[in-house]
Amino acid sequence: MNNKEDRLQKARDGWNNRGNSRPPFAIEPKEGQRSVWDFPRPPVIEEVKERALVKYLANTIVDSQNALAVLETANPPTYYIPQEDINMDLLEQIPGKSSFCEWKGLATYWTLKENKNQLVAWSYANPFQEFKVLKDYLAFYPQHLECLVGESPVKAQPGKFYAGWITPDLTGPFKGDSGTGHW
Repeated sequence: MNNKEDRLQKARDGWNNRGNSRPPFAIEPKEGQRSVWDFPRPPVIEEVKERALVKYLANTIVDSQNALAVLETANPPTYYIPQEDINMDLLEQIPGKSSFCEWKGLATYWTLKENKNQLVAWSYANPFQEFKVLKDYLAFYPQHLECLVGESPVKAQPGKFYAGWITPDLTGPFKGDSGTGHW
């Protein structure tokens, strides 16, 4: 392995919780609920059966029956929407703004043309092979937008970095609050 591959493998191996057992502080799911502590690491992709909506003020940004959810230990699902279901005229990619995910690769970020001071989405133009299906999809921050799955309003995952969509069928606690970075 070269140095870059070594760093990537070290990042992937650095997680203690991998969805194979719930920690003692995990909330026990009720009937019809799922615990985010049962989600695996590495993450998996799940097709979303319900309609996903994303709005900003009076504008509908997303109306999709084709969303994908990435499920990862300790995180509420992150919803990825195909660009054909997004009003891309409302968005603008932020030049030079990026981050790196050890599972998906290099992310680029998006803002609303109407409010350029707020990150609202990100995407992977060239995701790693395991997540190539996410190419041409965007994920949206529910912290800054009105998001719904089916008829359920979405609650934002705690913190500023993560963007999981919390729906009533999930139990946590959820990564993102102060002191949870090691999860």
